[in-house]
Parts: sequence; structure tokens; C-alpha cells
Amino acid sequence: MNVDNRQRLLRIAFFTYSTRPRGGVVHTLELAEHIQDLGHDVHVFALGKDEKGFFRPTSLPSTFIPCIMGERDESLDDRIQRYIDTYYQFLVNHLETSFDIYHTQDCVSANALWHASEKGLFPFFIRTIHHVDDFVSPRLIQCQKDSIYRPEHRLVVSKYWKVRLMSEFGVDSHIIHNGVDISRFRPPTDAQRKGARKKLDVSGKTVFLSIGGIEPRKNSIRLVTAFDSARRQLLAQGLDPILLIAGGETLFDYTPYRTEFFGWLHDSELEIGKDILLLETVEDEQIPELYHAADGLLFPSVKEGWGLVVLEALASGLPVLTSDIPVFKEYLQHEENAIMVSAEDESSIAAGIEKLAIDLKLKQRLASSGPKTAELYSWESTAKAHLEYYYELLSAKSKPLFQHEFRCE
Repeated sequence: MNVDNRQRLLRIAFFTYSTRPRGGVVHTLELAEHIQDLGHDVHVFALGKDEKGFFRPTSLPSTFIPCIMGERDESLDDRIQRYIDTYYQFLVNHLETSFDIYHTQDCVSANALWHASEKGLFPFFIRTIHHVDDFVSPRLIQCQKDSIYRPEHRLVVSKYWKVRLMSEFGVDSHIIHNGVDISRFRPPTDAQRKGARKKLDVSGKTVFLSIGGIEPRKNSIRLVTAFDSARRQLLAQGLDPILLIAGGETLFDYTPYRTEFFGWLHDSELEIGKDILLLETVEDEQIPELYHAADGLLFPSVKEGWGLVVLEALASGLPVLTSDIPVFKEYLQHEENAIMVSAEDESSIAAGIEKLAIDLKLKQRLASSGPKTAELYSWESTAKAHLEYYYELLSAKSKPLFQHEFRCE
């Protein structure tokens, strides 16, 4: 494609399975907004279970695909199939092939786009694979496999997942890292920090923050076990630690894991409301305040695509503790811009929590290096990398631009 064609604006459709603040949805909105800021025509499609729209305001042209509630006893497998069918039927009945690029971020919308492309609605689509989950639901397992094998083009957000996809599934992919909004997530002023701590009623406490809810991938049970152990040591040194666990809305059913989590919590000495605050519903505008109020982010995940929350905390100047999984090693270095611990070892996590609270020199180094790391991963640079990728695809396919119209009834 010549320089003139690369100057031409694209029409890009983004697809996501939800309107709630999950990683793939956040990625979709941020990417689409920054591509729109560069002058391109974008449209976001999302499965909407109500008419409230996305979890935060956006200027993006958006279409919410109506999805009625299932029966009370509907199985997870049936629900996933219903979501895919609803998405697919909407595409067939309301979407004309009007975009240059069709880009999805999840297995549900990817399955719908696969079937729609086979029907001839559009020639190809792109799937960003953030990570591969260890599902137990047969329908979700198949949904995920099809969303990996069926797209003609795949993106990943880390080197680790590029290697994993090739070794385990035999498919190639292109790497474009996640970004962070460095204008929104910034180190707080003294007044902002004081106000955020007062609002959460945690003044005078050593505040640890976990974002992502209670689920296996976030290692929640090992986290609270380690926090309980570290808490005893910190209390002995005159500190008053508290753990804030925020967020967690998800499509998937983690009831058995959550039951185990709360069972352990019930048998422990930790008190909800005193030692642990569960903030399961957090408005988007409150997220920066959580980073401002905290003394450290605890993120010992067993699996991540890249770590949007980690980037946000780094940008906010918040010292970070993460697991030492390969993904994090792509941009973090132990005791340089994060404390890295073994995700499988509660004692390692506990020791890291203690160090994060007590080693003031290390805390200062982490707080200073965090924003510098985050600056390397702006959403603007991520958007430009996507556009370069899109243009390369269109050049290879010699696909004419702006040849169709879009309607949504």
C-alpha cells in the first residue's frame, strides 16, 4: 500500500461481549477512543443486558445488542450459547459489510463473527487473544478454541502469549501491547491522597489494594492467606494494615471458588469491614481514588494477558507487588519497578507484603520508577501500532476502502 493509502481514514468495527469493566471491555473502549482521536471512523458493538450502556461515559458511536435474561436455572453452557446466538443473529439481521476492519476481543463475539464471516457478511476479522483461560464448562472450552483457531488474523498483548499460542495451538499471532491512560492515572497530590483515604475511612491505616474481584486467576485465596500472615507481623510493628478488594463483575461462574474464599475468611481472624473491605461495585470514576488511597497494589495473579491494573498502578505512582509469571517479567524487574513473588507460595507473597509496607527506601524507588515504566505504554502508541497493523492487512489483501454503508435498526 502506498503512502497515500496509509493517509486514508479507516472505518473500524470493534466487538465486545459486555458493557461492564472487564479487561477486554476496557481495552476495547480505550483502543477505539484513541483510534477515533486520530481521525478514524469507529463503531463499538457490545452485548447489552440492559439499556445503561457502558460502565463509563464515552464519545464512541456504539450499538448495544439486546440480550434478554435467561431462565433462573439456565446452565452456564446454555447461557454462553445464547449469548453467541444472540450476537450472531444481530449481525445477520442488522449489520451490512460496511467496515474495513472487524476486530473482536473475546471468545463470545469472536464465535459470532466467525459464523457471520462464513455466511459472507465480511471477508475476515481480527481477534485479540489476551490470555487462554482454564475453563471447565464444555461450551466455554469449545468457544475459546474456536475463537483461537477460526480467526484469520490474531493479536496478542505479550511475547509470552505469542509463544504459548504457537506451542499449544500451532497458530501465529502479532504482538501489540496494552496501554494505559497516563493523563488519567497520575501520582496524587498530598491533598488528593488525603481526600481519597478520608473518603474510604482508611486514614492512619496501611492500605493494600487488590483489583479484579475474587476469582481463581487473581489468586484471591492465596492472597488473603498471605495477607493474614503478613498482617500479624505488621501489627507487631505498630502498623494497622487493611486489604481493599475491588471489582469483580464477570461473565463466568466462580461460585465454588468464592464459596471456598468466604469459608476460609469465616474461619480466619480477619473481619470484613475492619481488616478487609470488599468493594465489589466500584464506579469507573472512583478507580483513580483507590490508587491514591492505597500504599501498595497486591496483584499475585496466576495468569494475565498483560496487566492493565498493574500499568494503572504504576502510572499512579503506587508501589506494586505482582507474581513472577513470565508476562510481568516483560516489563517489570524485581525491586526496580515492582516486588515480584511466587504466585504459588503464600509465604513468598506474605514476605513481599511485609517488605512493601516496611522498606521505605524500596517504596520510594518503586513509586518513582512506576510512572516512568507506564509512560512506555501509552494508549496513543498502542492505537498507532494497531493502525499500522490494519493498514498492513488491507495492503496485503488489496481491499478497497469506504466501499460499503452501515445500517443498524
